[in-house]
Amino acid sequence: MAASPAVTRLRDAHVLITGGSSGIGLETARQALARGARVSIVARDGDRLGGALDDLRHGVGDDARVAGEPADVTDPARLGDAFGLLVAQFGPVDVLVTSAGAARPGHFERLTRRVFEEQMALDYFGTLDAVRGVVPAMIERRSGHLVLISSTAGLVGVYGYSAYSPAKFAVRGLAETLRAELKPHGIVVSCAYPPDTDTPGLAAENLEKPEATARISAAVKVRSASTVAAAIVRGIEHDRLVITADLGTAVLARAAGLLGPHLRA
Repeated sequence: MAASPAVTRLRDAHVLITGGSSGIGLETARQALARGARVSIVARDGDRLGGALDDLRHGVGDDARVAGEPADVTDPARLGDAFGLLVAQFGPVDVLVTSAGAARPGHFERLTRRVFEEQMALDYFGTLDAVRGVVPAMIERRSGHLVLISSTAGLVGVYGYSAYSPAKFAVRGLAETLRAELKPHGIVVSCAYPPDTDTPGLAAENLEKPEATARISAAVKVRSASTVAAAIVRGIEHDRLVITADLGTAVLARAAGLLGPHLRA
């Protein structure tokens, strides 16, 4: 009988996280370090990045396992430069987590076209360009793990998210397509679907939500960033293709097509 393929190991792995200076990204970095990984983070705000690096280094007590570079994922050239510097420091990326993203809620007719463009640039193309930055080396090494962060709103359209939800649906579609294409090269492709999570991004998002969207959100339990990060880390270690942090999203991820009409009602 053929041996089962080895699952992803975090000890001594280079884990690169976009959007790693706060929220889910920062918590994932913290928990990957606890598993013995070398962690590099990318974030667009240099001051916040510096604070996150200090926090991670203090927590792990080992400066040699933490690195970071400032870059906006919507700037492919700068993102590529940042990846190059981090690879030069820690070696090829073993695990990529694309945590950079944000939501701009609002009524469809009141959102400008620019908002739709910005959401795709950040949430989809920011994910795509990060993946493109590491996949060639993973193919060459015939190993690697990609964790693309979508959202519960990437499983079913939610009132008030006409700009955000399509971008996260696109992330889901990318993950599902790459899963088949990259499997022969030994690359695992996971897609994570966080529910509403207690992060600075959610706090900013809540200031713009239409009333109906806020009522929908109020009916859903907000999860902590550490809870979602723990689910992501477990998903990496078990090579889970679908990563969820709550029962509702887990059910939705497996039956969105069937449940959609009831959820919309």
